[in-house]
Amino acid sequence: MKRFLSYLLSMRGLLAAGLVIVTCWYSSQHVEHHKPIEGDPSSVFPALHAHVMPAPLVKDNHVENPQPILEIGLPGFLSVFDYREVVPDGEGPSTVLFNLQLFQIVAVLLVFILLSGVPRYLRTSKGDPVSRLFAGFCMWIRDEMVYPEMGRELGRKFLPYFLCVFFFIAFMNLMGLTPYSATPTASIFVTAALALTTFIAMIGCGMAIQGPTAYVKNLVPHVPGWLWLPMLGVEVIGLLVKPFALMVRLFANISGGHMVVLSFLGMIFFMGSWVATPVGAGLGIFVMIIEAFVALVQAFIFTQLSIIFINASVHPEH
Repeated sequence: MKRFLSYLLSMRGLLAAGLVIVTCWYSSQHVEHHKPIEGDPSSVFPALHAHVMPAPLVKDNHVENPQPILEIGLPGFLSVFDYREVVPDGEGPSTVLFNLQLFQIVAVLLVFILLSGVPRYLRTSKGDPVSRLFAGFCMWIRDEMVYPEMGRELGRKFLPYFLCVFFFIAFMNLMGLTPYSATPTASIFVTAALALTTFIAMIGCGMAIQGPTAYVKNLVPHVPGWLWLPMLGVEVIGLLVKPFALMVRLFANISGGHMVVLSFLGMIFFMGSWVATPVGAGLGIFVMIIEAFVALVQAFIFTQLSIIFINASVHPEH
């Protein structure tokens, strides 16, 4: 059994690629297909852009009203999260399994698969190319992002969290570039949840290290007493703006890039000429290459800003 597991880990690159391919195929078989309106060439753009939106996983995508694979009832006060536009009479709100959640789960699995050999490689300097590659990424995040900002002692405690954040976002972004996939970070709900984790870490870690009373007191710099309360309001607003900026930045960059690629591809079908095909395809491929770079850059920016924000919360002098 140990030899078999060792063999699988040595093939972790192929295992990760196979997992992504199978997930993309499964998603394509269980989401509703978006088709343009016949006779209206301009409707190709909404049909293509709909692929950026979350889609429920359904049992049969060939029927007129497909049923979701998994549906979970929600309390009435959570009706805003109902996946249907109109709730039928006598039924409460419910949520379903979306294709975005499927790729989020795969991103978590990729973190375990691709980084599983990193600790052994750092201890013994022995490992396959995948381990060496991701060990380099991990050391770069540690030495160039976490330690310079937080210091070695505190940085060691937060390093596992920031590694998970970086690779989780990077894998979601990169998977969104594969055919028949979905990009979780192109959904404002996903980026809001990611920003919320940073916000909770800012408040929770700041209070844990400084103490609740000292944390609130240190939010406001040394000012005259009559200015303390207005400045507290300003600082609280600034505290809320930070995760909001994280949420919007990641969502806008990823979804905007996808919309540009799909718009160029839509030109092929809209214009329907031999001239538009190479132009639209060429521009689409060019932007797709840039998107691969942006996918890593946005993971870096989100992680780096999270490091700065959390470090400022645990060190009141910042």
